[in-house]
Amino acid sequence: MQHRPQLAPGYLSSAYAESLAEFGRPRELAKCGGWILERKIPGTDLHDAMGCYPLFACREWKNLQEDCEALSREVVALSVVTDPFGNYDQSVLGNVFKDVVRPFKSHFVADLRQSRDSLVSKHHRYYARRALNNVVVEICKRPDEIFEDWMALYSCLAQRHHLKGMKAFSRASFAKQLRVPGITILRALENRTTIGAHLWFTHGDVALSHLAATNARGYELMASYALYWSALAYFAERVRWIDWGAGAGLDGNEADGLTEFKRGWANETRMTFFCGRIFDVSAYQRLCQNNPATRSGYFPAYRAGEFD
Repeated sequence: MQHRPQLAPGYLSSAYAESLAEFGRPRELAKCGGWILERKIPGTDLHDAMGCYPLFACREWKNLQEDCEALSREVVALSVVTDPFGNYDQSVLGNVFKDVVRPFKSHFVADLRQSRDSLVSKHHRYYARRALNNVVVEICKRPDEIFEDWMALYSCLAQRHHLKGMKAFSRASFAKQLRVPGITILRALENRTTIGAHLWFTHGDVALSHLAATNARGYELMASYALYWSALAYFAERVRWIDWGAGAGLDGNEADGLTEFKRGWANETRMTFFCGRIFDVSAYQRLCQNNPATRSGYFPAYRAGEFD
């Protein structure tokens, strides 16, 4: 009997990269096993590349240097935000990304060798148990069955937080994301009606929180507390780590509500890094001359303001 080759999961998957194809052409970095998006630079015949949102993950970080050497002949620059559980250190990143390596956001993580009661804050334990008096949480056996419910939930989230561009995601993107290998979906229900859901990807011994959303009723019943509490129980039997992600905004503001919420479920933090590499210096400098916002510290500087 022949065994089927195991498909790469989550952010390592070609399927996830394809879900972002409206923002760039997915390209595999064959040596390291990661994916990037090649993007046309407006007003030119040049291209640059970025890691897939929200994280660039790969199997072999030590091989990324070789992939970049091949890439250097085809794109002006590359930028990525690193997987906080990647097998690299800052010296590895510095060798590959010679122009920018800077701490970006701290992700809140939970070491599941610790019990739920000991790692979750007293505040969060109280509201999780309260929420579970009114909400049932289940694992979606067939992720495609929740598609329309998920679109309605995420529409509420996008409107509440004014999400645009890549963060808003399209129907076509989510149709592909719900088929990505390694996806797990927890659904919160009230009287068999979906009021919240949480999408997860699993990489080896880590479960990564991808996206979570509730509607107005889910918000009222604090369904997020029920979903997070249930995720801890579900993944405790399957992985060692949960990565809850970071706070909102470009700097993971320590004071925002999302940061405080995630902090209450975690017992450690892991840093992500923003990394950039210029391959074609002369082209990069020419492009910067055409963008008055290049002094903002954004990389690549000629794209400053692209997500405003």
